[in-house]
Amino acid sequence: MLKCIAIDDEPHALQKLKIYISKIPYLELVATCHNAFEAQQLLAGQAVDLIFLDINMPDLNGVDFVRTLHERPMVIFTTAYSEYAVEGFRLDAIDYLLKPYSFADFSRSAAKAQSLYELLHRPRTTGSDEETEALPKDREYISVKADYKVSLVRIADIVYLESEGEYVRMHLADGSTITTLFRLKNMEAALPADTFMRVHRSYIVNLRCIKSYVKGRIFLGETEYVPIGENYKEAFQHYIERMYRNL
Repeated sequence: MLKCIAIDDEPHALQKLKIYISKIPYLELVATCHNAFEAQQLLAGQAVDLIFLDINMPDLNGVDFVRTLHERPMVIFTTAYSEYAVEGFRLDAIDYLLKPYSFADFSRSAAKAQSLYELLHRPRTTGSDEETEALPKDREYISVKADYKVSLVRIADIVYLESEGEYVRMHLADGSTITTLFRLKNMEAALPADTFMRVHRSYIVNLRCIKSYVKGRIFLGETEYVPIGENYKEAFQHYIERMYRNL
């Protein structure tokens, strides 16, 4: 259950949010606020997982309000002004609902928030030496929400992942791709560390799909390759030396 608050200075818009939230079974509306200052007071004593937030509000707008938050929940912006979209996503907003939005649009945005929450709050197990995550390394498939549907992707079929800003593009063994709204660092946490390695700030590779490497490039096919970032070269080289014998 995601605890959420709704912030909007327009009573009609706030009532619409209340109705929509009540229809989503995994959302719990903690409170509604008519401005950012009310929300600041609320958040000082109440932790929430998600904020539905109007941008164009008097005194303190939604964008500036988010910048004031030290412990920042997930944010979905709701506004009539499309020019704020880019700035909203720069603040790592989950989504941007342009008024007037439908319940279907709202539901898709809420589903994105739920997916990210589940990804970031998977249970952890504590081993003898360090804390490790009980993640899909014990599973054969991972579920990915994209194009208004949930796809079950066989983990072994993921060749590499590519960051595209707020999105991640999965490159699969059959040559197809799936693009989903997740940051690469979250995918890195969700995939088994013994099989997948971050080799660049924009790329994660399936170590079992590597064909060759040379001069800062990892080849995953005859011509397809990804770059090795300067900050990742040492870790990658250590893996190669540990796992393979030089002839």
